[in-house]
This record gives sequence, structure tokens and C-alpha cells, in this order.
Amino acid sequence: MAKFLLCVLVFALCFVSTQSRPIFIDSRKVYNVIDYGAVGDGLVDDTKVRLMDFAYEVYDMAFMDAWKATCKSSMSSPTMHVPQGMTFLLQPLTFNGNCKSNNITVQIDGTIIAPSDPSAWKCPDDKCLIWIEFHDFKGLLIRGSGTINGQGKKWWDLKCKENKRGFVIGGSNNVHIDGLTFEDSPQMHIAFERSEWVNATSLTIQAPKHSPNTDGIHIQHSKNIIIYNTSIGTGDDCISIGDGSSHINISNIDCGPGHGISIGSLGKDGKHETVEFVHVKDVSFTGTTNGARIKTWQGGKGYARNITFEHITSIGSARPIIIDQYYCNHKVHKHCGNQTSAVRVSNIVYDQIYGTSDKEIAVEFSCSKSVPCNNIIMRNISLHSTEDGTQTSSICQNVRGLRNGDIIPEVPCLNDAENLQ
Repeated sequence: MAKFLLCVLVFALCFVSTQSRPIFIDSRKVYNVIDYGAVGDGLVDDTKVRLMDFAYEVYDMAFMDAWKATCKSSMSSPTMHVPQGMTFLLQPLTFNGNCKSNNITVQIDGTIIAPSDPSAWKCPDDKCLIWIEFHDFKGLLIRGSGTINGQGKKWWDLKCKENKRGFVIGGSNNVHIDGLTFEDSPQMHIAFERSEWVNATSLTIQAPKHSPNTDGIHIQHSKNIIIYNTSIGTGDDCISIGDGSSHINISNIDCGPGHGISIGSLGKDGKHETVEFVHVKDVSFTGTTNGARIKTWQGGKGYARNITFEHITSIGSARPIIIDQYYCNHKVHKHCGNQTSAVRVSNIVYDQIYGTSDKEIAVEFSCSKSVPCNNIIMRNISLHSTEDGTQTSSICQNVRGLRNGDIIPEVPCLNDAENLQ
């Protein structure tokens, strides 16, 4: 009899709990994760919250229940809300689109953290390549004053070779991300993959300068991407643009520490990879190990073309301008021998790039003898050494192109052009 009464009590409490949360009531426009069982103390797993400790365990799928309610809402613009002043511990999870509305908002004002210990991550395939993913959307706004912290320090100590992504927009169109702070991802902080018309603005992305592979934003197989008014300081590229990407606009970026803004790397293991129509404007590089960079592997195929870097300021960065067709990670690849094929680099413009270089070589064009860099144009470049009395210089191998205006340091392999527009 006692066991029967206990079961009745458990059932009744579960019924009251679910009935008090309007999971599928469309009259609500805002769906707060707290109303769906999230605790927000930074200790309890808010991916799956244990409600009671009786003979039977009952769980709330807090964030996912809130998401299901938002996704199934027939309101024109429903919102899932992560409230401020609270910290939510989340395991890897995917928010799938195909929702009733194509105008969904995820409002993040609190803090979201990953498990700090890699062994505590619960992943369906045990690879843990992605922490949080938004997949298959046709209209999504992610905004707020909150912080998304990957707690990656112990991952960095493991020196993982896989490309782990902290926050992914995948297979989606018409996505806007605004105002958030991203910190200490295990590797890449944000990735845009196989997506179109993604707009990212007013973001702050930060990790220690020696944290490995912690790119700020990585773009791959995507087009019509706009990134502006954003501050990025990490242990790798501030922004990296990979294979299959085109029509990328980047502006008003503070980059540093980090490895600069990079096209590539492209062509690893002989692959055919492409990037084109990239415009980088109004960027400051502060103490970065590279600035405006294009990097391709020997033996690769494809192209990097129609790329413009303009209105750039370098503040004590090393190699503010670099094209490297001999890119090879010597820490991973012991044998980086010369190969004849190469990713073709052409139609590259450097315009109004000023400031200081931490190294003597401020401009490096290391291009392939068999596939030279073609139509490289430089206008109004002035890069001086951070050390008094030291002049900057350039490396200029296998390059064809034009120069106009004052060019410091001298780049002798480019031809002078009169009235170049």
C-alpha cells in the first residue's frame, strides 16, 4: 500500500510540474528556461535536471523543453529566454530548426558554461566536436548581454588535434548574432558552416594568447557573411576563412592577441579548395603574430582570389601583410617538402595599411615558383619598425603585380603603376 501511495504521489507531482509549465501554450511569446526546470546555479546540469529523489527518478530536459515550446509556437516571433544573473551548465546539445516561425529569437542575458572537465562531457559519438549548435534555420536572432564560456583550459592542456567548435551555426540562412560575449572555448569559439546570410555584430570573443586553436570566428562552405563591430583576442586566428566561402564582408574589428585575419589554410593534403570575394576593412591588429594573411599548403589545388584588405592599422604586429604558399604546421607535420602544385592566389588588393611591425620583415610574399601570385596590388602602405633606428623590409618571391603611392617597406617585385585606381 505504501509503495502504491508513493507512486501516486510521484505521478501527481509530475503532473502538477508539467501542467504549471505551458510547454505548448501559444499565447506565450517568451519561453524562459527557468519555467522549464533550469536551475541556473552553475553546478546542476541544466541540459537534464533531476527533479526528485524518490524511488523513481524524474528529469526535466530544461533547455530542450524550453526550445521545443519556442519552436512549436505559432506566434509570429517567439523568444526563448536565458535570464541574467544566473549561470547555466550545459552538455553538448543541438537546437534544430524547422520551426513554425521563421522569426525566432534566442535571448541570452545570463551565463552559459560547459563542463570544465573534458571527461564530464557527454557526447553521443564520444568525439565531442561541437558544444552548442543551431542547425537548419531559415530565420534566427541570437542576442543579449550574456556570456558563453567553454571553460576550455583543461582541453588546451590535452592539445587535441580535432577541430572542436564551441558555438556553431550550421546549414542555416538569415541568422543574426548580436551583443554576446564568448570566452575560453576548447578550440574554435564560433563557426559558420554551410550557411548563408549570417550577420554577426557587437561581439566580444576572448581567450588567452597561448590557448591553442582557439580561433575567434571560423567560416567554411558559407557565403554572404557579414562580421562587424567586434573585438577578438584569442590564441589563434581572430577570423579564419576556409574552403567553399565567398562574399565575406568583415569590418570594424579589433584583433589581438591572435594570429590575424586569415584566408585559409587551403589545399591541405592535395585538396581542391576555394575562397573568393572577401572584403576586410577598418581593422586594427594589436600585437598579433600575423595581420592580413593568406596561407595555402604546397601540393594543394583551387584558388584564393578577389580579396581586398583596406584601411588597416597594425600596432606592433608581426608580419602585418603576408601571403604564404608554403604553409605547413611544423609542430604537427615533420616533413614539409617542396611540391609543384599550389593553390592559385590572384587579384589581391592591399590599400591604406599603416602602423608598426614587431619584426623587420613587415611584408612577406612567399609564392610558388610553379603557380606564382598574380595581380597583387598595393596602394599607400606605410609600416615602420617598433624599434627605433630599424627599417622594415619585405620578402618578395614569385609575385606579379602593381604598386601605387608610397610603399614602405619597398616591395621591389611589384611594378609601378601611374594613376592606379
